[in-house]
Parts: sequence; C-alpha cells; structure tokens
Amino acid sequence: MFEKMMPRDKKFRMVVLLLVDICVIQFSSFMGLWMRFDMRLQSIPENYRMAAVKYAIPYTLITLVIFYVFRMYSSMWSVAGVREACHIVFACVLTSLCQIAGMTMLQLNVPRSYFAISFIILTGCEGLVRLSYRIYRSLFKRYGEVSESRILIVGAGTSGSIILKEIETSQFAHGRVACFVDDDKNKIGKFLNGVPIAGNRYDMPQLVEKYKVDKIYVAAPSAPAKEIKKILEICRETNCQLKILPGIFQLLNGDVSVSKLREVQIEDLLGRDPIRVNLDEIMGYVSNKVILVTGGGGSIGSELCRQIAGHKPAQLIVFDIYENNAYDIQQELKKKYPDLDLVVLVGSIRDSRRINAVFETYRPEVVYHAAAHKHVPLMEDSPCESIKNNAIGTYKTAYAAMMNGCQRFVLISTDKAVNPTNIMGASKRLCEMIIQSFDRMIKEGTPEKLPILYAHADDEDGAMVQQKFPKDIKTEFVAVRFGNVLGSNGSVIPLFKKQIEEGGPVTVTHPDIIRYFMTIPEAVSLVLQAGTYAHGGEIFVLDMGSPVKIDTLARNLIKLSGLKPDIDIKVEYTGLRPGEKLYEEKLMAEEGLKKTRNELIHIGCPIPFEVEAFLKELETLMGMAYINADNIREKVAEIVKTYHPAGEHGSEKKGEVYEKLLGGKSGLHQ
Repeated sequence: MFEKMMPRDKKFRMVVLLLVDICVIQFSSFMGLWMRFDMRLQSIPENYRMAAVKYAIPYTLITLVIFYVFRMYSSMWSVAGVREACHIVFACVLTSLCQIAGMTMLQLNVPRSYFAISFIILTGCEGLVRLSYRIYRSLFKRYGEVSESRILIVGAGTSGSIILKEIETSQFAHGRVACFVDDDKNKIGKFLNGVPIAGNRYDMPQLVEKYKVDKIYVAAPSAPAKEIKKILEICRETNCQLKILPGIFQLLNGDVSVSKLREVQIEDLLGRDPIRVNLDEIMGYVSNKVILVTGGGGSIGSELCRQIAGHKPAQLIVFDIYENNAYDIQQELKKKYPDLDLVVLVGSIRDSRRINAVFETYRPEVVYHAAAHKHVPLMEDSPCESIKNNAIGTYKTAYAAMMNGCQRFVLISTDKAVNPTNIMGASKRLCEMIIQSFDRMIKEGTPEKLPILYAHADDEDGAMVQQKFPKDIKTEFVAVRFGNVLGSNGSVIPLFKKQIEEGGPVTVTHPDIIRYFMTIPEAVSLVLQAGTYAHGGEIFVLDMGSPVKIDTLARNLIKLSGLKPDIDIKVEYTGLRPGEKLYEEKLMAEEGLKKTRNELIHIGCPIPFEVEAFLKELETLMGMAYINADNIREKVAEIVKTYHPAGEHGSEKKGEVYEKLLGGKSGLHQ
C-alpha cells in the first residue's frame, strides 16, 4: 500500500542512495585498513582483514538504520544546508561508536586508528554523495547553460541571497544570476556566493550591457515605496523583464522564493507606500449592522462588499441592475464568507417602488450608494440618462433611506463633480447637492418639505405617499469624493493592457492630460473610514497624492511589458473626448478643507445654496429628463453654477492650475 502511494522518482532515488551507501560503507571500512598500513594491501595482517570481513554485514545494517533515523533518505539534498550537513556528521559519529562497541563485544581486533580513518572517509564520502547533485546543478547553471536567461538581482541582502540559492538549485528556476547591485558601498566589489556585487542602482544600465542581462529581479522588500519607484524607473531604461518581491512580510514569514516574485505592476510606480486605515474604527462601525450597497456589482461597489463582508456585518445587501455583476460578487462572497448573511437583489435605483420595498423589507442601517452611470463620453451622448440615474436615482434612494430609519447614507462621488465640464460630472455634483439638501432639511426639522419625485404622473397614488411620515428622522447624509482608481471598469489601465496585448497602438487622448490615481482597495478603505467620521452634510475629500500624466502611464505600461514605446508599440493621441478635461480638481475654489483623524481624509466646506429653490429646480429637471428634453444641459447649468461644458472654462488649456499641479511632488509624470 505504502509503495503504491510513493512516487516512482522518490522511490528510485531512495533505492539508488541505499545502494550507493552500501558501497560507501564497505569502501570506508576497506580504506580504513588500507590507509592505516601505508596503502599497501600485503601489509595488512590476516586477522585484521578477517575481522573487517566478519563485521561487514552487521556494520552495513547498523549504519543504514542510523542513516534512516537521521532522515538521510528523505531530506531534500538539492537544497541542503548546515542542518543537513550536521545530520551527516552526527550519523557518522554514531555509526563509528556503534562500530567500536560492536567489534569490541565480538572480540574482533583492529587497530584503533582504523576507526578514526574509517569515520573520516565515511563522513566525507556521504557528504559528497548527498551534495553532489546540488553541486552539479549549481556549477551547470552558473557556467554551463550560456543560452539561458541572465539575471541581475537588485539587493545583495537576505532576500537576494535566498533568490540566488533557489535559482542555482531548483530545476524549475531557469536562468543564472550574472551579478548583484546594492546601494551599500561596503558590499560593492565583493562576492555573494560567488556572484559579483558589481555596483549600485545607478550602474544598472551599464551592467545590463556588460553582463548581457535580460531579466532584473528586485529583491528589496524592506525598501520604502518611493525608493522602489526610483529603482524601477532606472530598471525601465534597460528594457529588461522586471520582477519584484511584494514586501517585507515575505521576509518575516520566511516566504522568499522565485515563485513569490511577481511582474512589476503600475501600482509599484506610484511612488508611495500603500494607504493604511484604522481597521478598528471600521470594524466598530460596520460590524453587526445591516448594510446596503447599491451598484454592488461594479468595480467600487464590489470592493465595498468585499471589505464590508470581512468586517462581520449582521447582513449585507447587494443591489445592482446588472444581474451578471450581481451574480459574480454573490458567488465570490458565498465562497469566501460562507457564514455571511448575504442578500443579492436585482433592481434599479430609478424605480421608486422597488427601492422603497428594499428598504421596507430589510431596514438597512448604513447605505453605501455606489450605483451610477460614470462613463463620461457615453453620458455626453445620453445626458438625460445621466440625470435620471445619477441625480434622480440618488434622490429616490436617499428618500427611501430617510423614510425607513437608515442611520447613515454615504454617497460615492467623484472629482469630476468639481467644476464639471461634462454632464456626468454635473450629475454627480447634483448628487452632492441632494444629500446636502436632505441633511439641511433634517437638521432644520422640516424633512416633510422634501418632495416625492416620481417618474410618471400616474404614480401619485403610489405606496410611498400612503406611508406615515416618521416623527424622529436622524439619517446622516454624507458624500466621499475621490479621483480615478486603477483597474476600475472605466479606467484606462485595462484598456492600455489590452491594446498592448493586441500589438498597439496605445491611444491617449492628449499628451498633457493628468489624473489622480488610487487603487480600488485603497479608495474603498478610505470610503469606509470616512463613513465613520460622518455627522451629516460633509463632503469628504480623499487625498490621492500627486497627479499622474496619462501619457507617461501608458509608456510605462509598454516598458513594463518588455517593449519600447513608439518602436514596438506606437502611442497615438486621439484628442480630448467630449466633456473631458485636461486635469481634474478635488475642490472648487469656494471650498476649504478641514482635517480629520486620518491625514488622507479631509472635509470640504459646503458651498451655500438655496435648498428649497434647488429642490423645485430638481423636480423640473426630472420632468425634462423623462421627456428626453434636448435642452437638458442648459437646465443643468442653471442649477449647477460651476458646470460649464468643455471649452468654456479653459479645460483644454494648461493654465495656472495645471502648472501648479505639475509643480508639486508628482508620481509618474516625472
């Protein structure tokens, strides 16, 4: 049974080692006598020869048993180290002691020096046998396979040493290390396991040429993100394939290997450390609460669901109009959190009856409102749909939340709402004004003045009108505003990657266009934490660092793919799309900033506006949207005073604001 379970190659290796050991044991016994008598066979006395022959079989069996006990037939000798070497020595010492005791008990006389010589020969031969395969692979990979990849390792520390060791010993790691680079001056010019530490990071372009390097492994997990970014920028000049160790936790866990090296990602080039949030604050607020996420199948909404699910809510309700997206996140969460009370519903936030029924049935305590149309050019062609979904849909959802005792309503907004040049951005600014209106009315004690907005005239006898108006409404309405996120459905990153895979060209709208970037998990973590700071009416603004040139981002992606921009992959400029700005802003000129406990989360001071007048205009706007009025943009411009269609407020001009943005400490654009 055991034999059937044992892999054939493993069984074969064990049999080979047993046969070799038998030969080595007899060889060491013979050599002990031979060398004792000056390597002259005829000089060995007959009684000594007979003693060795009589004890040959017991000596062999005892030695094999001892070797088995010391796991000399189950160790991975291809990666053997000091521990395995000690096992060999200890096993041979015990074998020699047993040999002395056994021959003494059987009165088999041999010279005392025989035991010492036999021990030395046995130990040496066993060590050579065990380590021969490793030595062979190391020498062969270092000097024999000139056609294999030549690797430069950045970082001649612990991680670099481990990576080198695995490359030289593993049959799965193809290539050989040509040299190291390290910024420690004391290491330069020395050798690490026979490989030269040839220079520092700034010498890499020359060293790549000198050593004919085609791969660079960055093994500096403890280096700050800014330093990693600088190293990667130098690496990109070489056109070598790049791989990197994820982080210092690999060292702490002892989890450093070639398999843990990953392709360099665009996030590595942002030049900042990953954003961290206070998980205790989030846990304390979200846990044991009924949470509703609208647009829960989208890029932001689905990540909200993932992170909320990890904080043990009493119930998580995913609401989305796209059943495929809803199904995907449902299956993912059910697999990862089998004990989660998960409800997945399909429906539209534009449907008053449907969204109200959801709130009446499940009574969510916290709502994260991520449902929205967000693709700028598409919304420019369908402006009424942007208003119906984003603005009116938000109003209906907020109203249902207020009427059904929701504690907090968090709107996911965008920096495109600041001085918008497109209808999508203007609709999101309307959303911000809506939640500020709800907050104002509640605090003034006049929520009944909020109109019930219906899409059709025959809805006047609808269910919402018939329900009793709550006496004590305490719903807190807030918004969180941030820029672009890497990898979202509307992000340029997936588009650029697809274009590169197809051989190009990579299309950039304008050579000077810049954007703020953050990863989806980072943005969502900050959204969750911002929600814990809410008291009602705030517009939280996330600090996304310095802006990034899209052109530079596209070119970096091409380089990270091992290709050359404008040579292997062309970069083409297609012109700004309808409603597109050269740069996005996080605040309007009228807004100031207040600090929070998190230095990356700020509060924008609200811009005053007449709430009752706004609500009347919003009702009119809804009517225009549902009849698909051609002059919808003009009406939006009357309500959102900061809305100017692209071109009217200098969006395609660089101007003072643009130069100021690029003048700060930036990320990829440098």
